[in-house]
Amino acid sequence: MSRYAAAHVDPQGPGDARPTALQIVQDEDFKGKLTGKVAVVTGVSSGLGIETVRALAATGATLYLTARNLDKAKAALADIFDSRTMTLVQMDQASLESVRIAAQTILSKTTQISLLVANAGVMANPDLRLTDKGHEMQFATNHLSHFLFFNLLKSALLAGSSSAFQSRVVMLSSAGHRVGGINSSDNYHYQNGGYNPWAAYAQSKTANVYMANEIERRYGSQGLHAYSLNPGIAATGIIGQLSSEEIMGMLQDKAMLKAQKGLDQGAATTIYAAISKDLEGRGGSVSE
Repeated sequence: MSRYAAAHVDPQGPGDARPTALQIVQDEDFKGKLTGKVAVVTGVSSGLGIETVRALAATGATLYLTARNLDKAKAALADIFDSRTMTLVQMDQASLESVRIAAQTILSKTTQISLLVANAGVMANPDLRLTDKGHEMQFATNHLSHFLFFNLLKSALLAGSSSAFQSRVVMLSSAGHRVGGINSSDNYHYQNGGYNPWAAYAQSKTANVYMANEIERRYGSQGLHAYSLNPGIAATGIIGQLSSEEIMGMLQDKAMLKAQKGLDQGAATTIYAAISKDLEGRGGSVSE
């Protein structure tokens, strides 16, 4: 984000000079420019998902939006929802069967997709939680569900690519991936014990980075590109699993408070990865 580098040198908290998602749309001259294109966004019932939808709506794209709780999503999107261009699809990312059904629903309505934003996620479950298939919840929600979802939508993403706008997959990772990498193959789901909330989160976010890089390696030459990014610090519902002590520690960290973004600013990196002309025709990571 070179044109915004100066605004990130000395952050002053939410509402400072760092760009918003809608500002990215305006700066990239993308208002109404994706009319006729299809975008899919996961996790739209709160936080960054709402602001991502708000910005993508301004591009004119047709949007398929997934959420575990459709009533919550409808309420969250009430001020921007347009049934002519937006479709809500139920998807519980802790259930791979739900992911399959959601993909089938979308593919029954369109055969071409130009953008997939893997936004949904959970963070730092305090204790080991497994899905009905025995998968660690963070790894399943943040990575495995998106991995399956991408593969089910892959043909449509390849078909939706054009010379004017090549298809993109945007994976929301986190600086938290630096806490640790991927577990050994016999311990992805902590079968051998040793569960740690932040290590499990880091594993899932490292997997997001690897997935984006592998999509680029395999499909970049076919006009399908992928990016992983760190959206920065924003007060979203994802912190709901944190203890009161952890939240209090964050509130007392002056540097962290200055680095914090508003939700509209937190979604800016996502939108930059989704539409930036500087990234056209090439994939890779996108920083905060």
